[in-house]
Amino acid sequence: MPELHISDARLEPIAKKVLAGVRLDAADGLALYRSPDLLAVGWMANHVREKRHGKTTYFNINRHINPTNVCTAHCRLCAFGRSPDAPGAYTYALDEVWQRAAEGVAEGATEFHIVGGLHPDLPFEYYLDLIRGLKQRFPQVHLKVFTMVEIGYLSRITKLSVRDVLVKLKEAGVDSMPGGGAEIFNPRVRKVICDHKTSGRQWLDIARTAHELGLRSNATMLFGHIETPEERVEHLLLLRQLQDETHGFVAFIPLEFHPENTALAHLPKPTGYDDLKCIAVSRLLLDNFEHIKAYWIMLTPRIAQIALKFGANDMDGTVIEEKIYHDAGATTPQELTRSELERLIREAGFEPVERDTLYRPVDRSKLPPLTRHPNTTLVTLTT
Repeated sequence: MPELHISDARLEPIAKKVLAGVRLDAADGLALYRSPDLLAVGWMANHVREKRHGKTTYFNINRHINPTNVCTAHCRLCAFGRSPDAPGAYTYALDEVWQRAAEGVAEGATEFHIVGGLHPDLPFEYYLDLIRGLKQRFPQVHLKVFTMVEIGYLSRITKLSVRDVLVKLKEAGVDSMPGGGAEIFNPRVRKVICDHKTSGRQWLDIARTAHELGLRSNATMLFGHIETPEERVEHLLLLRQLQDETHGFVAFIPLEFHPENTALAHLPKPTGYDDLKCIAVSRLLLDNFEHIKAYWIMLTPRIAQIALKFGANDMDGTVIEEKIYHDAGATTPQELTRSELERLIREAGFEPVERDTLYRPVDRSKLPPLTRHPNTTLVTLTT
């Protein structure tokens, strides 16, 4: 690895800690965020990344499904949610979900990533039927379903405990959970950007309960809006603390805020500099997270590719159809093919490895034969 050159003296004691494998603290995290020496921060993050993963960079073949955009939360950060009678509001019938899932399976998906709005009228049984139906039709596909925010909402409308909601969903077929809705945990920020959904403390408590029940999950941080560097560091250290306790987080995904078409559209969009800084600081502070993801949908494939040298070891997946960030003005494609992901990874100097949701390498020759419900049509799509 090339020699480290530091132009910011504040980073020298941090570099010594990193090279010695010593855990960083809040002051270190703040210094990393405030330093203008992006290349030195990136070098440290890449050192940790390559020490842990070498040249391996993961991707998966997945399908995003958003069953509804009807939502009661009306978060200022969101361009996806709609009132029930608003233009563009939709809710998929279960048959429409099956069809989208079938299209994903035709593409070779090993994972369905399912999140949606907090619908005021859908009964809990809709969600249970959705999960049962997918598991019955596509038992070979991993179901990564519903954020902590959605679980909190289902607990509220059913008057069941969070634990009971999670137990029922797990019994229906949920295999793991995505990490969305974490935003920034600090109450000051949450009051402005997402006042009507679960608090940061509730998000962490729901994640803890899920992990106790054996449901692994991801974790996220939405950056680039009104949060301060101190609040970013606080967020990361709260995740690190919970990971010390449960070891239930699979991966961490820094999510770039897209202000277009939201109530915060007056805010400037985060820069590529900030994108790379957040990836790198995440790798350095979250020493108990094995995987840091460069989510190309939000970062753009180009920035995600560079992020592989700033601490990220995963580029997410093929996605196929993404609504939440494209409603907020994302101009990235809604899908990448397997060959495109592999090319981006190789051109950055890394070795692409297809993974499943839990980061086990996928050997296509050993996958179980495709099974599906006889009433579900598979659509042949090109890759």
